[in-house]
Amino acid sequence: MKLSTPRWWYVREGAPAPVMRALLKPVSWIWAAATARRIAKAQPVDPGAPVICVGNLTVGGAGKTPVVRELLRRLPGAHGLSRGYGGSEAGPLRVDPERHTAAQVGDEPLMMARDAPIWVARDRAAGAKAAVAAGAQAVVMDDGHQNPSLKKTLSLAVVDGETRDGVWPLGDGSVFPAGPLREPLAVGLARADAVVLMLPADLAEPDPDLVRALAGKPLLVARLEPAAPPPPGPQVGFAGIAMPWKVERALKAAGCELADFVPFPDHFAYDAAALKLLEQRAELFEAGLVTTEKDWVRLPTAWREKAAAWPVRAVFEDEAALARLLAPFA
Repeated sequence: MKLSTPRWWYVREGAPAPVMRALLKPVSWIWAAATARRIAKAQPVDPGAPVICVGNLTVGGAGKTPVVRELLRRLPGAHGLSRGYGGSEAGPLRVDPERHTAAQVGDEPLMMARDAPIWVARDRAAGAKAAVAAGAQAVVMDDGHQNPSLKKTLSLAVVDGETRDGVWPLGDGSVFPAGPLREPLAVGLARADAVVLMLPADLAEPDPDLVRALAGKPLLVARLEPAAPPPPGPQVGFAGIAMPWKVERALKAAGCELADFVPFPDHFAYDAAALKLLEQRAELFEAGLVTTEKDWVRLPTAWREKAAAWPVRAVFEDEAALARLLAPFA
């Protein structure tokens, strides 16, 4: 779904909630029941190689794609697998970053394919089998925690650790669309082997209340760290992700001289009107343009010279704990 997630989703239990949440509660019960029924009825397929699933407990950006990229970096024999959200190709198809576009295969697979073999497939079982047939020694599945079609060897649930300014990433426990959860928290945690708590680079420690809410599972703390400094001089930042304000904050924390920031909806397809707006803002502030890697691959080819892609990566606090989890696949 293409959205910028509503701020009221992230109001914790006990705080005043908007009327909209109450109105959407019945829909959320239907959503949760349908998800539970789909998972219960599934007969997971073994594709012939281990499957490492990196998923979300919530709708919107928690940092799972940087975790997928980090696992693929550590497991050279593994291939990535994505649904290819936003792309027209049903797959199974191995992504070629020189030939495919974000409109064909989705922005996240196109971005990751610059680093590792990536497959897109709406039928995840067929995609995993294709990857294994092509030589994959393991399959790292991006965003599949609620997808029961594959037999999973290891399931990692990525949780956003940002709790500043009154934000509570789990909301009041409500399931979409009344809140950010994809399913009840206890249900989603029960299927996870471990939780990756993703913190922004400038947050010293995770919120103890959030750690307690995720108790019962091994917890790996990771941070989204800049892989390179932001471009020098005044910049107009922009991002089309679920929580664009996090990009704005991260750029400032990294020392970017941010003159302006323009948010767009998640997976936004940059059209002529949006590009004109960005060009005008850059001219007004006599600034360059900077965005995320995921947004950069969605820009028209001619426009990629006009904007800088600012890369980030997932850096784990306890390298030994991560190595132990991945040891069977190395």
